[in-house]
Parts: sequence; C-alpha cells; structure tokens
Amino acid sequence: MFRKPSTGDGDELLARLGSLTAQARERAQFQRSQVELAIALQRGMLPGDLPSAPGFDVAVEYAPACHGLNVGGDWYDAFELPDGRIGLSIGDVQGHNIEAAAFMGQVRVGLRALASVTGDPGELLERTNDLILSIGSDLFATCTFMRLDPVTGVLESARAGHIPCVWATADGKSGVTDDEGGPPLGIGAGTRYPVTRHRLTTGGVFVLLTDGVVEGPAMDVDDGLDQVVRLAGVAVGAGLSAGSLAAAVIKGAEGVGHEDDAAVLVVRHGAPAVPFR
Repeated sequence: MFRKPSTGDGDELLARLGSLTAQARERAQFQRSQVELAIALQRGMLPGDLPSAPGFDVAVEYAPACHGLNVGGDWYDAFELPDGRIGLSIGDVQGHNIEAAAFMGQVRVGLRALASVTGDPGELLERTNDLILSIGSDLFATCTFMRLDPVTGVLESARAGHIPCVWATADGKSGVTDDEGGPPLGIGAGTRYPVTRHRLTTGGVFVLLTDGVVEGPAMDVDDGLDQVVRLAGVAVGAGLSAGSLAAAVIKGAEGVGHEDDAAVLVVRHGAPAVPFR
C-alpha cells in the first residue's frame, strides 16, 4: 500500500536540497573568483607602454580566455634594448589556471631582465631556458623573441616551440616564416636556439601571435595562419596602421572557436598609415 510521505520527510528533503544548492553556489562563486583573479594577474603583468622608433609602428591586441575555467598564460612584450634596438617577445605558458598566469609573469620578466645582459635572440632564449629550469617548475613555455634594428630594418628572430610569424611586404608578397626554431623553454638543459634574420622593408609588417589566434575547434592551425596571411596582405596593400591590423587579426580569432588566450603583436615599417574605419 502506497505510503504518503510525512511532513517531516518533506522538510528534510527541502533542507538537503537547500544545503546542496548553497554548496554549489559557493563552488561556482569560488571558481569565478579564481578566473577573475587570474585575468587580473595576467593584465597586471602585461606591459602598459610600447616603445617607439622613427618610421616604425608597434601595436598589440590581447583577449583572455573566458571559457569555463580556462585562463591561460599568453603574454606579449616590447621594449627598448640597451643598444637602442627594440626587443619583441610573445609566448604561451602550458596550463590554464592561476599558476600558469603567475608563471607567465616570471618568464616575461626573466626575458626582459636577461635582455639587458644579451640581446642576441638565440642566447637570450638559452639563458631564459636555464633560468626556468633552475626555478624547478613543472610548467614550460613556448616563445618567440625578435630583435629589431630600427636603423637597418633587420629583424633577428629565435623561436622556442612557438608557432611561426606572419609577414607581408609592400610589393604584394606575404607568408609564414620558416625559421628552424628549438624546443619550448623549460624542457631540457643545454638547448640551442638558432637565429634567423629577416628584413622589414618600408610598408611591410611582421605579425607575432599565439596559437589561440589561429587554432581552435573550428579551424586548424594552417588555415588559421592562412587567414592571418591574407589579413596582413590586405592591410599592407591598403596602407593600414599596425593597430588596425592587430585589431583585425584578434577579431578574426573569434572564428577559430578558441578556448585559449589570444595575443597579437604587430610591427610595421613605413610612413604614418591609414587608420581603419
């Protein structure tokens, strides 16, 4: 015979449901706080000012990952070296949490500090790799570092497991760099990073980016890079500024369906460019 539940049973059930709801709300609030803290940490560690040099235009765009609890460790940096040349770096730390965001800050600051000792891109990545290994972290980072000579337009580049850069020139050519590169920072001791030299000619651009810009559920990395190559070619042909190109590239990143950070650094050589409207 079916027994009608007592009022006491109903009250107990409601109390248990209320307790579980409160716990779930507390966990969700804690997770949101973790994400907000990591994003604030990221933004606080990224540079506020960019260097300037006659005839060159540097611009950046950055979009933090906000999918669930994914908070990555992407960074960019641009600063003047002791010899007057300009250092440009971009990178991505393994992981999606506060630890990755904090480690990103250590790597970026370490790179900048070591650049005061040596501006050679290959040696700089070697020393940064040794520094990361000495910290004893389980994390690793990919990175590209470039040294720009604003007098000659020569770009010297070294790459540590990072995706290649995109370039475009005023004569209508564009593509992806094919420098050799080396393994990510923090993987093994005694690693060497070959240096590749490029020349940034008048009207041309170089685009440094992280994989969140070009790779995601909706697009593979080759198609994503092709998309940036097309954007760079159009921007150079139209005489757009570095800032306009950076904004277009980060906008295009929405199409890859990425769940990671997305960072873009553009350096352009030429006369004042046309702003995007």
